[in-house]
Amino acid sequence: MRKCLAAALTALILSTAPVWAADAPYAGMERRAIASLSEADIAALRAGEGWGLALPAELNGWPGPRHVLDMGDALDLSDTQRGQVERLFGLMQGEAQRVGENYIEAEQALDAAFDDPTLDPVVLAGLVVAATNALGELRMIHLAAHIETRQILTDAQIETYNMQRGYGADAHGGQAGHGGHGAH
Repeated sequence: MRKCLAAALTALILSTAPVWAADAPYAGMERRAIASLSEADIAALRAGEGWGLALPAELNGWPGPRHVLDMGDALDLSDTQRGQVERLFGLMQGEAQRVGENYIEAEQALDAAFDDPTLDPVVLAGLVVAATNALGELRMIHLAAHIETRQILTDAQIETYNMQRGYGADAHGGQAGHGGHGAH
């Protein structure tokens, strides 16, 4: 009888293990250096990559400098345009790396705060604000680079950019981009 009960209990436990795992979408993330950032996130932030922060610009027909440089031949950039975009990209990337590091440090401090069992809401609020401000500053750097890049390009280059990026005819000039809205 005990052997049957033990076997039944073992079978029950083993059969429910996949259900437990399905209810644990963050399993394994507890081993991250910073809970809210993957190693890939940290590497992208340190490299000054866009990290998707400029999607409102990108998807509404406002090209970014990195992609414009990558597509320079297809866009038929002049030497002057290429130089302007290269300079803009260098400045943006340098600022993004600096502020990205600030964001990483702020997230690390927020994560570390939860090691303290006496963490209070006032301290927590300050840490959250610091991380949020750094992320906002980083986003502004990337979005502003899209605005400046657009000013360097012709309407025809912007249209080519959007078509080559797969955004369709409606994503030109920010007039009818994502969601049918854009700059008016």
